[in-house]
Amino acid sequence: MPAPMSSRSLAAYETRLAEGRLEPDPAQLAVVKALGRVERDLSKPGLFGARREVKGLYLWGPPGRGKSMLMDLFFAEAPVEKKLRSHFHVFMARVHELIRQWREGDSHQRRRIFGTARGDDPIRPVAALIANEAQLLCFDELQVTDIGDAMILGRLFEALFEDRVVLVVTSNRAPDQLYLNGLNRQLFLPFIDMIQARCEVLETAGARDWRLDRLRAAHGWNDTHNPGARAEFEALWTALEGDQPEAPTILQVRGRQVVIPRTVGTMARASFDALCDRPLGAHDYLAIAQRFHTLFLEDVPVLGPDRHQAARRFVTLIDALYEAGTRLVVLADASPTALYRQGTGAFEFERTASRLAEMTSSDWLDQRQVD
Repeated sequence: MPAPMSSRSLAAYETRLAEGRLEPDPAQLAVVKALGRVERDLSKPGLFGARREVKGLYLWGPPGRGKSMLMDLFFAEAPVEKKLRSHFHVFMARVHELIRQWREGDSHQRRRIFGTARGDDPIRPVAALIANEAQLLCFDELQVTDIGDAMILGRLFEALFEDRVVLVVTSNRAPDQLYLNGLNRQLFLPFIDMIQARCEVLETAGARDWRLDRLRAAHGWNDTHNPGARAEFEALWTALEGDQPEAPTILQVRGRQVVIPRTVGTMARASFDALCDRPLGAHDYLAIAQRFHTLFLEDVPVLGPDRHQAARRFVTLIDALYEAGTRLVVLADASPTALYRQGTGAFEFERTASRLAEMTSSDWLDQRQVD
């Protein structure tokens, strides 16, 4: 049997290896080859200009193995004009918005957005609109926790696959572990069956967590009094971000929206003021901790008695992150023990200072496993 043709994805990967931007990893090479197969299949023409049915790819495994980076490399090289790369939660937020527009719009509004679609069911016109925009959908961090998403996905992707849309997706979970123990999960099972039928499923549990290696080599706590602290903080964010685009994430918390403007996959970056000088509470911080496995927290100030409410919120935030095992990188104006020495709750803050020191240590990275 002849060896499979090379691909632009493989060539781009090998270029990065040669430049020293990546280190050789057999597990990553297996992913690149699988992505190359999708790339080659996409490049083959269909009959009479129609879209060919191409088997997609479902990449799953622990964080930090390079899944998102490799998918971005593939997306840049994929030989189709109409393609979309999005974080899965961002994509589903748009789907819900399109469904709302269909349900609330009159015939003129529906025709303006969706074309000539008719009927009362919004799923088919929403799928048709998406399929018209993209032949290839690349999703990062597919994770289903919301019953609203679970009830939509099966019917939505049935329509998308009928329109020959190709799916490439990353996830921390195997397909059969999605929405595990979720409400009415039996209604979600057809989506799992479709994923397994329409996508090659590849586990990416390589031996090395590249993101964790970089975190271990850096400082978790960056004191602005030390020369180069801010530059090191920025450099680590840039290194972990890689070629992935930043995008805002909107969290739905008890009927409210909490917006984190700078996110990349399951990493988030926010300032102290954005998280602790706003009226946020425990449920908001728990949602952040559940959604992101790494938080870059910048511009943490020294707090006085007049900022005791911000200090209290900070305590609540750190408690939520601690219980979730979140990886934390901090840029602050003092050491943890010097952040809040006087004011209401200053004595209780000592526990938070201890947790901050623990969470920004290499031992924390070694002991905590993030899903």
